[in-house]
Amino acid sequence: MKNNELILAIETSCDETSAAVIKNGEEILSNIVSSQIESHKRFGGVVPEIASRHHVEQITLIIEEAMKEAEVAFQDLSAVAVTEGPGLVGALLIGVNAAKAIAFAHDLPLIGVHHIAGHIYANQLVHKLQFPLLTLVVSGGHTELVYMEKDGSFEIIGETRDDAVGEAYDKVARTLGLPYPGGPHIDKMAHEGKPTYDLPRAWLEQDSFDFSFSGLKSSVINNLHNKKQRGEEVIPEDLAASFQESVIEVLVTKTKKAQEQYGVAQVLLAGGVAANKGLRSELQRVFEPSEVELLIPPLNLCTDNAAMIGAAASIKFKQKKFATYDLNGNPGLDLENQ
Repeated sequence: MKNNELILAIETSCDETSAAVIKNGEEILSNIVSSQIESHKRFGGVVPEIASRHHVEQITLIIEEAMKEAEVAFQDLSAVAVTEGPGLVGALLIGVNAAKAIAFAHDLPLIGVHHIAGHIYANQLVHKLQFPLLTLVVSGGHTELVYMEKDGSFEIIGETRDDAVGEAYDKVARTLGLPYPGGPHIDKMAHEGKPTYDLPRAWLEQDSFDFSFSGLKSSVINNLHNKKQRGEEVIPEDLAASFQESVIEVLVTKTKKAQEQYGVAQVLLAGGVAANKGLRSELQRVFEPSEVELLIPPLNLCTDNAAMIGAAASIKFKQKKFATYDLNGNPGLDLENQ
């Protein structure tokens, strides 16, 4: 096995405990994910302290399971990789300390990975990346357009000025009385309704690739409250469809504009909200007639997982960008200075 590059990757940035073994940066030998959604559901969101405790309970078992499924031993490994940030600091620390312990015990190189770099490189597990490329990153905490000139180089050309897409979905879902996490529920409802409500689109300045969803979220909440106060009927499916149409129109239009301006041949979708059916199908509709290759990861690689961390770590391994034992959880880690 030693002739192959084998990376044990660990991801504990939020509410999933995950470990994976990745071969040569593109083949998944194992990818074990333990989700905590059921524990956080009754609170309507992730409780950091509970998340950390779950990671402590799960981390050793998940790593052992990933190694067993991949049929590799620690002496077969080339390196250990872990999400360094961003994320919940307590949650990050569990993964970072586990990775440091394994790296130290088995004298292996240690690699710190940016969580969003992981989401982007999840696409590498299904298709070869062609540079330069553009990625639309959509998740609970991030909405960004990232331009990549070459492997491991990230330039954020647009980002959200307030709520991330996933955040806006969760807040609107809560207003509609839907359980956490709200995104999948809104997506499902949107397909059952019609976009009959007139909701705003925040385009911002003419040449800006930035996003803003705070006004849209407020508009949905105000619409709902005003109609309830006047005793008018609210059709939740139609409101969900109207909200989703507004979000998707802005995301897709700005992505297409950025692709044209930067002249990239490949456009990637990445992040938890990449699982949204409405967004996936609209991107396919817009990019299908063009020469541009659109990469959308399968659903199991959209949500947080360690396989994506292993794929991103492979680039750093080849570049010999290793971390030292003072590696720490960094909630504010900068993508552009990776």
